[in-house]
Amino acid sequence: MKLLVYTLRLRLHLHLRELSRQAATWENLGSRSSQSPGEKCWASVQAVETRSNLLSRPCITARIMRPDDANVAGNVHGGTILKMIEEAGAIISTRHCNSQNGERCVAALARVERTDFLSPMCIGEVAHVSAEITYTSKHSVEVQVNVMSENILTGTKKLTNKATLWYVPLSLKNVDKVLEVPPVVYSRQEQEEEGRKRYEAQKLERMETKWRNGDIVQPVPNPEPNTVSYSQSSLIHLVGPSDCTLHGFVHGGVTMKLMDEVAGIVAARHCKTNIVTASVDAINFHDKIRKGCVITISGRMTFTSNKSMEIEVLVDADPVVDNSQKRYRAASAFFTYVSLSQEGKSLPVPQLVPETEDEKKRFEEGKGRYLQMKAKRQGQAEPQP
Repeated sequence: MKLLVYTLRLRLHLHLRELSRQAATWENLGSRSSQSPGEKCWASVQAVETRSNLLSRPCITARIMRPDDANVAGNVHGGTILKMIEEAGAIISTRHCNSQNGERCVAALARVERTDFLSPMCIGEVAHVSAEITYTSKHSVEVQVNVMSENILTGTKKLTNKATLWYVPLSLKNVDKVLEVPPVVYSRQEQEEEGRKRYEAQKLERMETKWRNGDIVQPVPNPEPNTVSYSQSSLIHLVGPSDCTLHGFVHGGVTMKLMDEVAGIVAARHCKTNIVTASVDAINFHDKIRKGCVITISGRMTFTSNKSMEIEVLVDADPVVDNSQKRYRAASAFFTYVSLSQEGKSLPVPQLVPETEDEKKRFEEGKGRYLQMKAKRQGQAEPQP
């Protein structure tokens, strides 16, 4: 009890000291009224720069994982973690895009790069989500997000997730208008060059993906086990106010959670065991989803290795109350799942049996992505000379 009282007093003392420091800073700024116009201008530039730097600092959120966050295996649902990642990214990118005087905006999620689930998170642990801006182009923001889990009984922390997200600023007056992004200051020129390369690569892949995902998952009567049709699944969801931002568009995190749920159903149907999300290979958001739309989230198996499954997930939006707009593709992604025993150990996966030419083509494409990522992991694991 004494320790708790001492801790609270210490925190109060530090908080009061910080308030005093801020008050002194504002007093100093106010005392500059006697400065020359040139000095006033320089002071104004410094104040704006200080605010911009403050808003570009990492955004850190935290919350304890509750029983309603669990999946069937008892760990935290992958969709819940994806939603927390998106929320942190939206906060820091929206702050940055409004860091200068101008038209106010909200940052909308455009793409999530490959997201790895490095370690499971347990119920009762605290999730610490840290987001940091790593690059800005004229109309987009790249955000790097790390997720740490903390056992509050022992104080042990571990890295559970890493993700890279891309946002675009949309005007509050007209959500179809994309605004310009305030630039960030890089500590090294190489950081800007590397960020520009990542930007160009994701832009090209996003355009290719948008045109490639034109087909729709259709049900097949009496499918055979281990085929694509046997495990493919769909979820229909009416977009309500609780799914949306203040401006009537679906949160990207809500969409990602629904996509992860459908991918999990496909994986479970295929292998009939406990399954967990291993990674997400680039979620592309092709168009905004408005409140009142009916969305169909469809998932199908595309590739299996010895111990992993790749599931393609497509999101189609149907604006049922707007006859002027037709059904459209809103998002797409590839999820990778692994099969687990009751003891949490990795199990072999039943091999997928592609039947049609399209299924065989998607299988080979999935195999290529698997081998590419496997080679990348092996390269990172090798010791550097």
